[in-house]
Amino acid sequence: MFTSFFFTLKRHKVPVSLTEWMTLMEALSKGLTFSDLTTFYYLARAILVKSETHFDQYDVAFKECFSGIGTSEEITEQILNWLRDPIHSLRLSPEELAQLEKMNFEDLLKTLEERLREQKEKHDGGSKWVGTGGTSPFGHSGQNPAGIRIGGTSWGRSAVQVAAERHFKNYRSDLVLDTRQIGLALKQLRQLSRVGPEDELDLPATIDATCKNAGELEFIWAAERRNNVKLLLLMDAGGSMDPYAHLCSILFTAANAATHFKDFKYFYFHNSIYGNLYTDIERCEMVSTEHVLRTFDADYKTILVGDATMSPTELTMINGAIDYWETNDTPGAIWLKRIADHFTHCIWLNPEAEGNWAHPTVELIRRIFPMYTLSIQGLEQGIKKLVVKS
Repeated sequence: MFTSFFFTLKRHKVPVSLTEWMTLMEALSKGLTFSDLTTFYYLARAILVKSETHFDQYDVAFKECFSGIGTSEEITEQILNWLRDPIHSLRLSPEELAQLEKMNFEDLLKTLEERLREQKEKHDGGSKWVGTGGTSPFGHSGQNPAGIRIGGTSWGRSAVQVAAERHFKNYRSDLVLDTRQIGLALKQLRQLSRVGPEDELDLPATIDATCKNAGELEFIWAAERRNNVKLLLLMDAGGSMDPYAHLCSILFTAANAATHFKDFKYFYFHNSIYGNLYTDIERCEMVSTEHVLRTFDADYKTILVGDATMSPTELTMINGAIDYWETNDTPGAIWLKRIADHFTHCIWLNPEAEGNWAHPTVELIRRIFPMYTLSIQGLEQGIKKLVVKS
């Protein structure tokens, strides 16, 4: 009976596997939902949804499949349309509010079902029908000491039950990251290669060789598979990046805590990279950019982080760096091009929303590096770019 739910989840881009689905069926067969729809909602989400970024799609699919089970009457699309254009919110004094009738939850549900059967038109500012404003216990943007909010947004926090509301719309792939999400994304950089002595049994190759040898056992040994990825993180610090300091900190924390990289190095710069990079965020200890290019192999996966917004002269002019102490005999754009030419896989992560990228220096840097937003979706897209073979 739940097969349609499986395909609805698939249609809404929730990545559900057959293994997870069979686990849910096993849980149902053991009675773990206790015939309760709310329990089923949380159980299915815990088993089927791998990431918080899919919570909203899950809610949409769940509502599509199970809408109307909570009450005997469905809240029709027509009524929801009536509620989309509310009148001005009503505000009552505590004395006026105390005079309104309070119903218990069972009476509220029974009365709501009656109103839904009887209501034929839009109502605003009343005390009985499903509408907006007023003192009716059904609708939104009004006031009632105990009611059922339908649509709208919560103001008084007094609704007994919230209908037609998704609680996880903020868990979407266009939001900024937390440390856990960054760590999960960075794990996708893993590229396992066989390194070291051949002291690990290669079972598939052994079976294949034994079959070809007419059943006579033949062992095939191989080197251990290890992650061979090296990561270089270059981060803009100070100035217009100050509002994103916390976001950059958790990106650094996640990368530094990762144990699956063969090597991880990081440096700082301000606005653009010139003759020097810095080993500390205060930019007191420096190392020459030329030394970094000579020392670090071309196979380092390189991530640059910055808003890419500055005066165009900082990228295009000799001695155009905003900091007078910078070694800027070569324009910043040329240094960035040297980095892009040296490392085979580079991306630029921008903490600004893509709608704010209409700036000449952002456009110039985008011609040098593939640029992505510093968000869940942007980082995932950037990681895919980094793991593509040259």
